[in-house]
Amino acid sequence: MTQPDPSSEGVSPVAAYKHLLKEALDRRPSGMRQRLAKAIGKNRSFVSQISNPAYPTPIPAEHVDRILEVCHFAPEERAAFLKAYRAAHPRRALQAAPPSGSRILTVDVPNFSDAEKNRAFDKAVEDMVARLARLMGDISEESGG
Repeated sequence: MTQPDPSSEGVSPVAAYKHLLKEALDRRPSGMRQRLAKAIGKNRSFVSQISNPAYPTPIPAEHVDRILEVCHFAPEERAAFLKAYRAAHPRRALQAAPPSGSRILTVDVPNFSDAEKNRAFDKAVEDMVARLARLMGDISEESGG
């Protein structure tokens, strides 16, 4: 099946940005779709759906920044993708990028099959990361670095 050219008339706005994502993924090494699926916490078939212009499934706004990061979009590719995404979803706010000085780290954690236990575990991990960051800040300040 031929994919629509995002610049041609009659192409849906969603298909336009999905075409850009598909092109970017096609230029990356094999395994990129699986890495992307893991990074956004979804399965590979979800990545196939959100990167196929023939499917109307939109890309959830909360995944856009992570997709652009994991797929290593060049600045021009990023700008074109975001322009097309905003055109397709003018009322949908994109999740802000993490504040400067922070970064996203994806970690596989156990699923306790209990929402309350999962929330408690997630909170404990967040608290531990905050304490470690403070500790590392203290060490950096003491060492002059």
